[in-house]
Amino acid sequence: MIERITIETPEQGLFEITDRIDALVEDADLDEGLCTLFLQHTSASLLIQENAASAARRDLEDFFMDLVPEDNSLYTHTAEGPDDMPAHIKAALTQTSLQIPITDGELALGTWQGIFLFEHRWDGRRRNLVVHLGK
Repeated sequence: MIERITIETPEQGLFEITDRIDALVEDADLDEGLCTLFLQHTSASLLIQENAASAARRDLEDFFMDLVPEDNSLYTHTAEGPDDMPAHIKAALTQTSLQIPITDGELALGTWQGIFLFEHRWDGRRRNLVVHLGK
């Protein structure tokens, strides 16, 4: 089963999408299988990260801001603004696809794990995610 979902991001940062993926897994009625997520963009990414403490998300966002500065003097690809090339670098350092086992009809995530879309651009975007659920 393949589903396509759109995720609206208001700004740069981590946005949890676990509930949306859980709902698709429930609708698929699979006892066991695999959930593959693929984000169709080069300036955003997907992460499995702690979903209990918001401080963990803030620290991760701050770390990436320090790791990949938004300084146009460092880049030649700046056509869409100072966050353009840094967004591509952040996406290259993370991932645009995830695979999560399905066991007993649920995503096999750990206790504090959630699925996040990591938006690397400052302005809100409409992001397309392809979800494949199967055996």
